[in-house]
Amino acid sequence: MLPWKTSPRVSLLSLLPMQTTSAVVGVDVSKATLAVCHQPGPSPQHLDVPNTPAGFRELVRRCGVRSLYVLEATGTYYLALAYHLVAAGAEVAVLNPIVVRRFIQMHLGKGKSDRKDAQWLWRFGQQQATPRWQPEEAALVECRQLQQAAELLIRQQTMVSNALEALLHQPLVCAEARRQLQLTRRRLDEQVQRIEAELLTRIEQRYAAEMPLLCSIPGIGRKTAALLLLFAGGFTRLNNHRQLIAKAGLCPHEYTSGTSVRGQTRITKTGGNLVRSKLYLCSWSACRANAACKALYQRLVAKGKHKKLALIAVCNKLLKQAFAIVKSGVAYQPDFAQKALHMT
Repeated sequence: MLPWKTSPRVSLLSLLPMQTTSAVVGVDVSKATLAVCHQPGPSPQHLDVPNTPAGFRELVRRCGVRSLYVLEATGTYYLALAYHLVAAGAEVAVLNPIVVRRFIQMHLGKGKSDRKDAQWLWRFGQQQATPRWQPEEAALVECRQLQQAAELLIRQQTMVSNALEALLHQPLVCAEARRQLQLTRRRLDEQVQRIEAELLTRIEQRYAAEMPLLCSIPGIGRKTAALLLLFAGGFTRLNNHRQLIAKAGLCPHEYTSGTSVRGQTRITKTGGNLVRSKLYLCSWSACRANAACKALYQRLVAKGKHKKLALIAVCNKLLKQAFAIVKSGVAYQPDFAQKALHMT
């Protein structure tokens, strides 16, 4: 029998090694409530408060502003709390749910509840170094909301178009049903165009210097450049191009072990679905107009690599070029490699 099952006084967390740090508060966020684990005395304690401004104030009153609040990125439910804590002067760490899950598995955690999750978040803050979370500027938040609205409307466009096509293939077609579907599709087209135009205008205003630099890369147009800047947050929080490639989910993922396991190498596809699809479309024109991308594509195909794999490599190359150009502030130069070689 597990030791914490034998006595109610034995805590799950007391079985794990402690690491003394500043005050840590683990908060498991749900839509309606906040499950909290903190240690004001010799042992951790729990409390539950509503996920409302009044609950946020109660949480800060009970746990203080000099604590580190460790949260998990659960959709949008954690954002209001995180903003409130930062505005109050507290430190906040927002963790990837996968990281938390692996941490629990590493310590052989069993079972799941809101209070247990808050305990594990508290323990994570005690043991691990956690980067501090800061809210993004309002302009970027609004642009992302516009982008999400556009993606939702585009999905509705596809759904309505498919329904209209299926209707027209039937032997008997209701004129009113066809008219309403056509009207809905036109209305969605107009809404998407308005939102995309507004989004592009806002990004060009916010990144007036970076947009021309990215558009100078052959294969990257205005829409893709704007999408990259929004996706990467202006490249300000990235230290190298590898972080950008990983964020876009374009890292190769090898799956081999010993002599028996020989899985196919694929890209990770973690996050950045829209960026990957846009870059894949851009890779076709980059193979024709971008000298470095064209050479890379031809070299890989000549080695017998699949054309799709070569295009994925071109996507990575475009991200490398985008990162280098934005960070350096120098527009694309087709003969850059030759100039660098002569300088050395």
